[in-house]
Amino acid sequence: MSDYMEGSGVQYHLHIKEGDIGRYVILPGDPKRVAQIARHLSDAVPVADNREYVTYTGTLDGVRVSVTSTGIGGPSAAIAMEELYRCGADTFIRMGTCGGIDLEVLGGDVVIATAAVRAEGTSREYAPIEYPATASFEIVEALANAARALGKRAHIGVVQCKDSFYGQHEPALMPVSYELLNKWEAYKRLGVLASEMESAALFAVAAHLKVRCGSAFSVVGNQERELLGMENPINHDTEAAIVLTIEALRQLIASDGR
Repeated sequence: MSDYMEGSGVQYHLHIKEGDIGRYVILPGDPKRVAQIARHLSDAVPVADNREYVTYTGTLDGVRVSVTSTGIGGPSAAIAMEELYRCGADTFIRMGTCGGIDLEVLGGDVVIATAAVRAEGTSREYAPIEYPATASFEIVEALANAARALGKRAHIGVVQCKDSFYGQHEPALMPVSYELLNKWEAYKRLGVLASEMESAALFAVAAHLKVRCGSAFSVVGNQERELLGMENPINHDTEAAIVLTIEALRQLIASDGR
């Protein structure tokens, strides 16, 4: 099962092989977002398309960069990172969407994760729960610098990762509502910025593989602001977060080339 075709070197899930991708990879969740991101690269071409995994490779400032979708949640994201790593990737930026938790986080803002609350299951198969899921400093720094350069309103801090979308949005309906609601209140008190579904797993896998990983999110909206009757702009346009991620990659490529 380690190879898609025995001895071919083609990965079982992503259907990629060594030479298909660059060392730098952008990881959206949605397969439809891959082509949108790839338009920001030069000479980008589709490499593989299997299940939720779509991969394009092009160049950025003369360096090969790939874009691979991961689907929804930690399990499929971990598979993507594992197989990309086996084909030569060592620097990953998750670019996706999130929902705000902190009241200062508005739809259309960008959230840059420094670490992730491990309220999911995949990371537990890589690290004991006491081990923190943290982003790589160089990537956080590059994303923060990109936000400043682009004049983009950004929030930098901890995000929460879960496995159940509806457990977040309809916690009172769940059999374990007592646990979900109490933990959510703790996240709010601790200043957690937003909720999403992949970073905790990706950060844990990256620590295991000794590669770099970071995350930038376009904020769709903020359910806490909605509950309080506050203004809650809804934004589904991810282009600003994509541009920010591309700019951060440019900085990393330049820094790595020195």
